[in-house]
Amino acid sequence: MRLHHFCMFLLLSFIFNYAFADEAQLKKMLQTHFPGSEIESVRKTPYMGLYEVVVGGEILYTDEKAAYFFVGHIVDTKTRVSLTSERMQELRDARRIALDTLPLDLAIKAVKGNGKRTLIVYSDPHCPYCKKLEAELAKVNDATIYTLLYPILKNSMQTATAIWCSADRLKAWDDFMLQGIAPTGKDCETPLNTLLQSGQKNKVNGTPTLIFADGSVVSGMIPAEEIERRLDDAGKK
Repeated sequence: MRLHHFCMFLLLSFIFNYAFADEAQLKKMLQTHFPGSEIESVRKTPYMGLYEVVVGGEILYTDEKAAYFFVGHIVDTKTRVSLTSERMQELRDARRIALDTLPLDLAIKAVKGNGKRTLIVYSDPHCPYCKKLEAELAKVNDATIYTLLYPILKNSMQTATAIWCSADRLKAWDDFMLQGIAPTGKDCETPLNTLLQSGQKNKVNGTPTLIFADGSVVSGMIPAEEIERRLDDAGKK
């Protein structure tokens, strides 16, 4: 009996580890398709052998070889309930960041239009997708955007320091991110280590990371249209 239980334990352990290895390998393959975004999770679903992939705060589905992507809702035909919508709500409720825990007093603040809507962005000056995001943010109006410098890439600390030490930080940031004009600020005391600690505390593992007024989080670059939609949705909540 003991031997039987031991063998069953080994079998279950093998099955669990094999599944975990498959998901880890699949995640690695998927990352090549989303170089600018964090693959937040990969898990096998109980339907049709599909894997659920969470990337940039959104859900898509793929097969075990990542040969195909399926975008849309999976609906239970008996209940007429969208399983995808339920899962999205679960993810949103699970990951929210309270805005009052963020060091917004250390942000580079840009008020656009009436500034009524709020967006916080952890951004690295040398992140190419952060620069693409800035181009999208240039199209957004009626919002206050707080940029939290998050220099996690090579040589980013030096550039972030020069931006922070500039006489006009917002101009220095915009000039560098949108036009490639190097900041000329001299060395000064900066809050960069505090900002790095803040990001680590909030599990910001990559840039850009966007946080909306309702605390919802999006990892990776998204277009202006999606930003506008999320700003409006967060404002309603």
